[in-house]
Amino acid sequence: MFGENYIQVETAQHLAGLFRERVNLTPNVPAYKEFDSASEVWQVSTWHEMSQSVVLWQQMMLGLGLKRGDHVAIMAGNGRNWVLFDQAALGLGLVTVPLYAEDRADNVAYIIDDADVKLVFVQGQEQWQALIDCDESMPSLQHIISIEAPTDTDLAKDKRMLSLPVLLATTDSKAQLITENLEPDTMASIVYTSGTTGRPKGVMLSHKNILSNAWGGLQCAAVDEESVFLSFLPLSHMLERSAGYYMAMMAGSCVAYTRGIPVLGEDLLEIKPTVLISVPRIYEKVFAKIQAGLQQKSGFAQYLFHKAVDIGWRRFEYKQARQPWFLGLLLWPVLNTLVAKKIMARLGGRMEIAISGGAPLPPEIAKVFIALGLPLLQGYGLTETSPVLTVNREAANIPHSIGQALPNVRLRIDEQNSELQAQGDSVMLGYWKNSEATQKTFTSDNWIKTGDCASVDELGHYYITGRLKDILVLGNGEKVPPADMEMAMVLEPLFENVMVIGEGRSHLTAIVTLEEEQWQRYAAKHNFSLNDLQSDKLKEKVQAKISRQLESFPGYAVIRDVLILNDHWTVENDMITTTMKVKRPKVLEKYDAEIDAMYERILNRHKSHN
Repeated sequence: MFGENYIQVETAQHLAGLFRERVNLTPNVPAYKEFDSASEVWQVSTWHEMSQSVVLWQQMMLGLGLKRGDHVAIMAGNGRNWVLFDQAALGLGLVTVPLYAEDRADNVAYIIDDADVKLVFVQGQEQWQALIDCDESMPSLQHIISIEAPTDTDLAKDKRMLSLPVLLATTDSKAQLITENLEPDTMASIVYTSGTTGRPKGVMLSHKNILSNAWGGLQCAAVDEESVFLSFLPLSHMLERSAGYYMAMMAGSCVAYTRGIPVLGEDLLEIKPTVLISVPRIYEKVFAKIQAGLQQKSGFAQYLFHKAVDIGWRRFEYKQARQPWFLGLLLWPVLNTLVAKKIMARLGGRMEIAISGGAPLPPEIAKVFIALGLPLLQGYGLTETSPVLTVNREAANIPHSIGQALPNVRLRIDEQNSELQAQGDSVMLGYWKNSEATQKTFTSDNWIKTGDCASVDELGHYYITGRLKDILVLGNGEKVPPADMEMAMVLEPLFENVMVIGEGRSHLTAIVTLEEEQWQRYAAKHNFSLNDLQSDKLKEKVQAKISRQLESFPGYAVIRDVLILNDHWTVENDMITTTMKVKRPKVLEKYDAEIDAMYERILNRHKSHN
């Protein structure tokens, strides 16, 4: 069933056409909501108001000599300005290159150089400084536009540095919105992959690629102009861009931009969103806070929580027609009032859809949230597929699956290695300046290889069973998929990050980093300090926690030793990607000596037992 004000792909033709049609269809409907720090109030912009601002940005870009086909980049946080930049550029036929605002300077410089970027739009001094430090590697860059007015000192250092307020003040306010006549297959954006194993690759996405993916997603989610999205996942991430930006525009929904992750809880209460799109890490953090808070409550309160989860989950299974009615359902109204509603109220109390994608969602976390009333749907995709390939539907939700294929996506599983492969209008044009990588990513009959092993059930739900590149092959030839083990282990609130090790080794081991608040409580309770991280006593307790998390796994899932770290893995120190995925090669390289010492201890223990 199409929404009354949905804009179909055929009508839009391209992304700039989508914006034009939305402005024409619902000009006075709220489009975006953003907190203004100067006035300390939330400001709302209608579609007509957004269109007027896009006109000014287009005049600014034309004044700088940009022409159709030029590449322009944006390195700023989510907000109204991100949309204005994107829509102004798309309307002029420019190719946008999204950059992560918190990315490493060397990575940003590499992308700007590789993508032949002529103009980059930055938030302010912090992003500008990161760029200027890598100046020599960006010969194509002609202009740097800053939202925050640069100082005279900044301008003296680099004449390419320009002030957005000054530029906009000189534009022609009487100009009209420009929407170039673009073919659907025209390249719209070059989106760089997160690069867990080396330099990122530029994914070339066309207008048709992105539009078709947004349209496919819209057929799987009941959103309309009454829906309110809360946006906090970076717009540089294709999941947020396609689903939280273009799909919302197709439906005519309002998007509110959070002030930041530290105040996400406050913004949820203020905005009361109906739609939330996130990566698993955010749900994991909320889950950990719930668990930590539960530990401080009385035994009776803990009993009520676990009872609510138990009954709530069985109620969900009943509503999904996977379990018959049972007497315990009569308890739900009471448990809902005492437990579930209070937790859902912290998320604003109006949530209708919560999407998780970008990485596997631990089933136990999905179970708890769903049981308490959050309509949490896991999906799956790749940057190379714009990005969504599958998603669960509310009426057919199997949380430990990645869902069913989007209506306009075709999937198959390779018989030889069980790899999931895809075709459809959302599949990329190829990799920028990298025909060799493009060729390797497609089969001879033009299906894109996902790199993930999968299975499918009789109802069309897909399940990821492992990643071809991430499979650990032990010294005895046994193959172990580490992802499921890591998902289970990170459910332990004490752990911030987890990585299973074992490639070419005799046994499995693990590296864990500690969650700061949880570690402080745990250390105080058990009389530990940071000097005890490698002590046998602490290792014994940590391995016991790991064993509990893995007790339902097959016999191979035994962690023989653990490296406990108080380190923080961040984008800045190159341990995780901008999409919060651990860079396995970087971790192995950094802790090479400690890992060797860990396996030496295992060997010595084995010798002493013999």
